Amino acid sequence: MKATGIVRRIDDLGRVVIPKEIRRTMRIREGDPLEIFTDRDGEVIFKKYSPIGELSELAVTYCDVLVKSTEQAVIICDRDHCIAAGGIPKKEVLERRVTTSLEDIMESRRIYTSHGEQGAAPLTALEGIDRPVSIVAPIISAGDIVGAVVFLCEDHTAEIPQSDIKLATVAASFLGKNMEDF
Repeated sequence: MKATGIVRRIDDLGRVVIPKEIRRTMRIREGDPLEIFTDRDGEVIFKKYSPIGELSELAVTYCDVLVKSTEQAVIICDRDHCIAAGGIPKKEVLERRVTTSLEDIMESRRIYTSHGEQGAAPLTALEGIDRPVSIVAPIISAGDIVGAVVFLCEDHTAEIPQSDIKLATVAASFLGKNMEDF
């Protein structure tokens, strides 16, 4: 654990303010759920809670099925990190942070495709991974953005089959629906 040197007092309602610098660095937004852990040494630890992380086994299985169906690498992300991958070495991508570009696409709540983007710089999904994105389908559960299904490609200017766009959309809808039932 890393000390920040920042000290905050608990108010009369039991609240503590997480400093803006820490919220920005850890990408904690207003309304984000935090999980609270304690240990025997009296430490209290706040960790960002990923509701889609509860479905990680299902997400891994879905990635594998999508890879077999499309022959493209597929990752599934929560709002901050990659939680499942198929068709790409998992050690390289799991727990990597999503790029701000991918965050913006998720926030837009629309399907993104790279088709027809000749001359444009390819969009990447994860920090430190240069593999271009071909399709992004945001995962929406109970009206909230919880993540995205992302197809990765070798050539971001290549033709994208409509069937792949449909598969990404169905996968995102399926995971979002399962989150509601969880």
